[in-house]
Amino acid sequence: MKTSILELSQTQKERLAFLEMRAFFTGELKRADIEARFGVKPAAASRDLTAYREIAELNLEYDQTTRCYRPTAEFNPVFEFSTERVLSWLLQGFGDGLDLRLRKAAPCEGPGNLVKPNLEVLAAIVRALCAKRPVRVSYLSLSSGSSTREIVPVAIADNGLRWHVRAFDREKKRFSDFVLTRIAKVEDLSENALEHELLGADEQWARIVELELVPHPGVKWPEAIDADYGMENGALRLRARAALAGYVLRRWNIDCSSDHSLDASAHHLWLRNTPTLYGVESATLAPGYATGIGGMNGSL
Repeated sequence: MKTSILELSQTQKERLAFLEMRAFFTGELKRADIEARFGVKPAAASRDLTAYREIAELNLEYDQTTRCYRPTAEFNPVFEFSTERVLSWLLQGFGDGLDLRLRKAAPCEGPGNLVKPNLEVLAAIVRALCAKRPVRVSYLSLSSGSSTREIVPVAIADNGLRWHVRAFDREKKRFSDFVLTRIAKVEDLSENALEHELLGADEQWARIVELELVPHPGVKWPEAIDADYGMENGALRLRARAALAGYVLRRWNIDCSSDHSLDASAHHLWLRNTPTLYGVESATLAPGYATGIGGMNGSL
């Protein structure tokens, strides 16, 4: 007699939901993933896999070579996932706020604030990212309109306004940011990415920038700004990836001019160590920062 989802306990439903999410969004699932996430014995993890395959027998197939389960072409999710939950899982891990110290499913960082990319597109991008494979996408750019691009996804990031995928652009031969909601179609190219197209080769992602933020000199009562941000010795010190630094500075509306010349009423913070942005490509997004120093623009 086949297992029905209605017969499962809430605890087992949660484990099966994790199982399905892991397989769908990363392209692979091992019994050890269930064991690590929930602290269950191998026998219990095997029972979960058996129960799920009875409920959705066409969703998973076993890959003998890699000894893991993979979603089939006929995959149809049993559970209804919200976009917010999936993005939260990619950003923080699947743990309902608990710090389980599990490895993230994919490189994914960001300050928050969500938009809602298409989940089919998101899943295809993350699968390619985890498998280190290139994809062909239909992309709508602000600068060049609709086009077909070959990219190698390497990370997912939230720039404070929207989610984007950090990827190697084969046409332009550089790493760029592609807004997820502007990707209409994703096609797996069924080949492995080259070493220079992977995350380890992305210098802007690897570089960590030290940001020293202080109350804007034009603010009448800097003590209020100090209190807002919990500053120590009148400064707030942050570390950000070079690929994301410009987004952080724009999101917080920080004056990045060398002479703090922007309006203090709209920019409560000033970047005191502006030379730190030299060579930071995303710095062209930073309010007041001199154009031409950073290099490239942000999300296409």
